[in-house]
Amino acid sequence: MIKDYVKYALENFRKRKLRSWLTLIGIFIGIAAVVSLISLTQGLQKSVDEQFAALGADKIFIQPKTGFVAPGSSSITNILTEDDVKQIKKVNGVNEAISIVLQNVKVEFNDKVRFHQLISIPTDEGKKLYDETYHLKIKNGRDLGKNDKFKVLVGASFAEDDIFSPNIKVGDKIKINDIEFKVAGSYERIGNNADDRLLFITEDAMKAIFKADEKADFIIARASKGSKPKDVSIRIEKELRKFRNLEEGKEDFTVQTSEDLVKAIGNILTIIQAVLVGIALISLLVGAVGITNTMYTAVLERTREIGIMKAIGARNSDILKIFLIESGLLGIVGGLIGVVLGVGFSKLVEIIVALTGNTFLKASFPWYLIIVSLLFAFFIGAISGILPALQASKLNPVDALRYE
Repeated sequence: MIKDYVKYALENFRKRKLRSWLTLIGIFIGIAAVVSLISLTQGLQKSVDEQFAALGADKIFIQPKTGFVAPGSSSITNILTEDDVKQIKKVNGVNEAISIVLQNVKVEFNDKVRFHQLISIPTDEGKKLYDETYHLKIKNGRDLGKNDKFKVLVGASFAEDDIFSPNIKVGDKIKINDIEFKVAGSYERIGNNADDRLLFITEDAMKAIFKADEKADFIIARASKGSKPKDVSIRIEKELRKFRNLEEGKEDFTVQTSEDLVKAIGNILTIIQAVLVGIALISLLVGAVGITNTMYTAVLERTREIGIMKAIGARNSDILKIFLIESGLLGIVGGLIGVVLGVGFSKLVEIIVALTGNTFLKASFPWYLIIVSLLFAFFIGAISGILPALQASKLNPVDALRYE
């Protein structure tokens, strides 16, 4: 019986091709927007989760509340220092801690000048923690050693992306703040433009050459085996608050575990996704109004036809089912088209973003996203057709047969 209803609905679509397609526009635009936006945010969330999974759950990150402080900033009193690192190392449950220093620098090569960030690399026992955190791999040349005072490593963009022309190669000499450094190697591409444009020198060189003896823009600590990173982070916060003579709630620094960072980023992505999907749902509302209008028109056009069906024995429930299935099919066909368009659009965005050198944004299409989108489209269609279907089912057979 249902099969006959579906055939009847499809036959009516065929007779009214233009109207059916115009009705579907609102549905498939809305579904396409929902699928593409959710798949992109899901993909971004998945990339974030993978990055932090690789990072490890035992890492704790400490930085000034204002974020990284650039040289010459008016908030220079709010920086962390090597003394803070020493205090963190004393905290119960801390296995080790390292500091990272960042400098905004002028880079000169081949008579061209650019401005980028320079980051310090520990070369002592803290090197393992640094490598585990950043996951940087040498592609060309070699890593830096303790005695490489005037050697530098460059991000992939310097070696591959024409920041300078020609690209910087191993053995080239570049000037950083008018001081000459020799390129010891270049890293593999990370996939994030900001990270791929970093320059790296040893921690000792940063302190000696750029007078960064005390500054610690970023501190990374490792919780001891058997300790809970969250508990250790609370102890670190308490110790730093005491050491820096700060009241609780007025800290000028933040202490976060890997789990905290994942949750924070996840919350931001969820809010962004909710806002974008809410906007996309407006298209679905427009589509629902279109289906309702189309079904009301269909009832008027087929009033005599409905009268004939009732005259030969069709019940009110049969007429109701016919129109509900027809409106539901409008929804699901629009949903199918929308899913295909949404998948295609999100993959296109992924490819375009990848061309810029950023590989973090990857569309993700979990099975439930596709299924829920199709069911939602069918639901929108069916709901939109309820009132017209009820009107059709309640038509008096005699009046319907007289209708012209």
